[in-house]
Amino acid sequence: MATDKTTLFPEISRRKALGLMAATGASLAVPALIGRGSALAAAPDKPTGQLIVGFSQEPTVFNPHLLHIEVDEGVHFAIFDPLFNVDPDGKFTPALAAEVPTVENGGISADGLNWKIKLRDGVKWHDGQPFTAEDVKFTLDLMVEPDFRSWRRAGHDLVRDIKVVSPTEITWRMEKTYAPYPSILASTFIVPKHALGEAADKNTAPFNNAPIGTGAFKWGKRVAGDHIELLANADYFGEGPYLERVIIKYIPDLNVLYTQFKSGDIDITGLQWITPDHYEEAKGLADREVQLVAGSTVESFTLNMGRPQFKDPAVRAALYHAIDKQAIIDALYYGLPTPTETYMPQQSFYYNPDLPKHEFSLEKAKAVLDGAGWVAGGDGVRAKDGVKLAFTCSTTAGNHIREQAQQFIQQSFKDIGVEMTISNLPPAVMWGDYWMTSQFDSVIVGIDFLTGPDPDTSDYFASTSSVATGGAGQNTWQYHSSEVDKLLQQGGNSLVPDERKASYMKLQEVVRNDLPLLPLFQYTTVRGRKKGLMGFTPNVNNRIDTWNVGTWYWEG
Repeated sequence: MATDKTTLFPEISRRKALGLMAATGASLAVPALIGRGSALAAAPDKPTGQLIVGFSQEPTVFNPHLLHIEVDEGVHFAIFDPLFNVDPDGKFTPALAAEVPTVENGGISADGLNWKIKLRDGVKWHDGQPFTAEDVKFTLDLMVEPDFRSWRRAGHDLVRDIKVVSPTEITWRMEKTYAPYPSILASTFIVPKHALGEAADKNTAPFNNAPIGTGAFKWGKRVAGDHIELLANADYFGEGPYLERVIIKYIPDLNVLYTQFKSGDIDITGLQWITPDHYEEAKGLADREVQLVAGSTVESFTLNMGRPQFKDPAVRAALYHAIDKQAIIDALYYGLPTPTETYMPQQSFYYNPDLPKHEFSLEKAKAVLDGAGWVAGGDGVRAKDGVKLAFTCSTTAGNHIREQAQQFIQQSFKDIGVEMTISNLPPAVMWGDYWMTSQFDSVIVGIDFLTGPDPDTSDYFASTSSVATGGAGQNTWQYHSSEVDKLLQQGGNSLVPDERKASYMKLQEVVRNDLPLLPLFQYTTVRGRKKGLMGFTPNVNNRIDTWNVGTWYWEG
């Protein structure tokens, strides 16, 4: 279901558009394909029971502002709070802010440049210290601190003149209008100045291994390689928590993850959920609820454009021709995902449906390489100017479907004179510095590119967002395009979705032509949980299922 732009953003003034932008966002609404069923039973009066969540990747980064991936946010959402959240409909809801700032309530000026945030009073950190506007200022400053390994500077680097007016009010000025900033703030967890501010090196501070937040759960303990225990925060200002304890269990093998869900050893399957090959059996299990959920994550064969093999656009085009992605979807994913040509979710208002359609053709792949001067040597591997068309491909060890896809692709590449060596790694290694600092050659990876409901992808495609080249962000393919940089800037400067759309439509066209990533499909995931677990709500505007774990509880 696509968002209807006439509902959220009719023909209105720029002032009104800014107010709506901050109040609701341009929602990316993707419903579950199988309904939840009966109405929720009443929540308990006090925290009761425990929940075991199974993740196929191990959370290892507990400071939410260091370089991290989606699974780490499974901990962040439980321990920390942003100023405001994004709900499943793309609407911003207050968290540490007493209200979502808009033009109408005076929180944002009509030109989008001046911000005033009113904060909740009486909120405490887990160690009992009061939360104040000083913590918000500290967090915003931290994001752009030169020596800090910030996971995101885009947007925050436009903030100027931060002033703490009182313990419950903070103001700042934006260097220029930047439409994505509300969504960026909704994914910016506030951290305590008193616990982190005095650290000599915030990248290695003790806080990073024993985080203190304001969230529904407190840090309990971590058994590396096995599980993390989170404990109810009895002083939480918001709804919940309704569970005494949440255990995040690390299960790297997806077959074992499913087996433990089937046996009842885990209560809910988190990232990477139930693989499609188990779907038919899973939906018939007693005392289990299984859903197909359309997600915004896009699976791709990603290339490190810092490698000489991939600098030639002909190589990237030929590799794309050589991937039979429809066969991979049908044979390995049981036809559940939807093939795509872009990183933008197909349910988004900003999705470009007119991109060139992928064509699987080994003959065309060979012709492209022949025309570009890549000639096969005695070993059958093509080379040009002393560079062999040989590289490694990595993904998460234990993800058996991705591993099968690699083998399928490996054979196709061999048929066109390309040597691909499979080199998979444990999740904590794979998605650590190996991924974040572009140490890989190529990777099969699923990424949710958006920031909440906003279409801005500066963190992934801006030239300044590559850690490997001295930037901050998640441009791990080291993709540098002046045209893309210009389009990102144009899209961010506009406030009205109809005006922004042209920039993002063109941006998708450029990325599809340049192919720093070879898009495969948009996810349809199989989510499973024990019957009786209440409060679970898929939210395509956040990157992890446990975005609202504080409101989960057991029926009865």
